[in-house]
Amino acid sequence: MYTDNAYWHNTLVDFKDKKHPLFVGSCGTYHLLTRPKLPTHRPHGRLDYQLLYIASGKAHFYFNGVEEIVTAGNMVLYRPKEEQRYYYYGIDHTEVYWVHFTGYNVKNILRKYGFKDQEHVIHTGTSLDYKKIFLQMIQELKLCKPDYEEFLVFCLQTLFILIHRLQEKQPRQKNPFLMDEMDTAVRYFHENYHLPIRIDQYAGTHGMSVSWFIRNFKDYTGATPAQYILSLRISNAQSLLENTSYNVTEISNIVGYENPLYFSRVFKKQCGMSPSEFRRQLCSH
Repeated sequence: MYTDNAYWHNTLVDFKDKKHPLFVGSCGTYHLLTRPKLPTHRPHGRLDYQLLYIASGKAHFYFNGVEEIVTAGNMVLYRPKEEQRYYYYGIDHTEVYWVHFTGYNVKNILRKYGFKDQEHVIHTGTSLDYKKIFLQMIQELKLCKPDYEEFLVFCLQTLFILIHRLQEKQPRQKNPFLMDEMDTAVRYFHENYHLPIRIDQYAGTHGMSVSWFIRNFKDYTGATPAQYILSLRISNAQSLLENTSYNVTEISNIVGYENPLYFSRVFKKQCGMSPSEFRRQLCSH
């Protein structure tokens, strides 16, 4: 299991903040690779709010004792003192990002951005922008640079805005077939991004025209299939550079590039620095 978490003042104890309208207390990610099961059960909930983003795979949640399977492309919102019971299974290759937040005006802020009272599951689509925001929050909460608390709130509000914009432009009646096809594509790309993927071949084997698939995938995720796969490769390369001792050539092969020089050029174009420079920057903090 891959995990990367960060906590305000390194405390695992949840708290209720009454000084700020919105305040981020902790955030992190779990990616089940080999662990068979990861259960969470808080019978009395927490003092703060929690927002979870299912980036790939699926998770099993229980709301009022009733199981609901939440797939990639959805977020789950828990409010203070609500029972939290959910399970991740390794067989699903679940990848989840989460953030805990509090403050004296959270209820009104959530309403402002279109979150409905008592609503738990919010369909958001699977956008790499979400993942980038969560990863940025994790890094900020680890490094604690000047004004990091304000920056964390800025990141969280940016996430709220993206969700609100998506909700506003979505049709009232969602197309189940289209959503299933896009969910399937997202899962396939997450599981196979390190392999050669031909978009025309994928579309053809699933009975879709290439143009229809690309257009609807972009509407669903905010990126074309090629852009999505590229971002998956780069974000996973960043994780390997930060959390393993693999050299650049090994990481290049792991994320799907046979030529490490080409990988380095692509990485620099996306991140503004080479893989080696990226790792040195991390080590300097």
